[in-house]
Amino acid sequence: MSKLIYKSDEDIEQIRKSADVLSRTLAEIAKEIEPGVKTIDLDKLAFTFIQDHGGTPAFLNYNGFPYSLCISVNDQIVHGFPGSYELKEGDIISVDGGVVLNGYISDSAYTFSVGAVSAEVEQLLRVTKESLDKGVEQAVVGKRVGDISFAVQEHVRTYGYGIVKELVGHGVGIHLHEKPEVPNYGQRGKGTKLERGMVIAIEPMINLGKAGVRFWEDGWTVSTIDEKPSAHFEHTVAVSKGKADVLTTFSYIEEVLNKKG
Repeated sequence: MSKLIYKSDEDIEQIRKSADVLSRTLAEIAKEIEPGVKTIDLDKLAFTFIQDHGGTPAFLNYNGFPYSLCISVNDQIVHGFPGSYELKEGDIISVDGGVVLNGYISDSAYTFSVGAVSAEVEQLLRVTKESLDKGVEQAVVGKRVGDISFAVQEHVRTYGYGIVKELVGHGVGIHLHEKPEVPNYGQRGKGTKLERGMVIAIEPMINLGKAGVRFWEDGWTVSTIDEKPSAHFEHTVAVSKGKADVLTTFSYIEEVLNKKG
């Protein structure tokens, strides 16, 4: 993980443009998610869409990662490989992507339902997404990383969910992974002080069951230790005074999902 890099107002506007392409990419993916779709086809769609909009996939060839998207299904938490797997009714699919546009990097993730899912899984997705919003609210000048971490932790703990500790959010913008690390658990008032010019990826990874994880032999995929589902939502956020400046958006995704009904 590289050093902490402060961004100028101009840098942040450039990251916002990258984030808009990424947010639109995830909405294009949302249009295609249904039973029978192969996850590799979603990856190809993302590659083409990002390139058509002047960007390049930030994940492709990053430390040897061979795809444009991380696609993690059901008990896979993050870093799953797209492949020949065909989505089934009742699956959940976490789609995590990054875009490099004019040298600036954004990072975002969304966990989708494939058709109807169980009530307990539906609640997991809702609560995880809510915990992201709670974390984002704390990304303001004068707070600390621990305030973000604590907000996520407190929202999910009452449901008895497992909070993944081996993987964390991070600074982003010039490099895909910068300082500071942004865990999804912690203490208020602790950690790096949040200052203007910091851009971070906040990304709760929450398990329906135990917090434990299993690392696969492919060197990338991480899944839950008890094979229960996991949810993952992520925004790229600029730390700002009074209110966080969220650079990515789920509004394009939600528009698609509302149309699909």
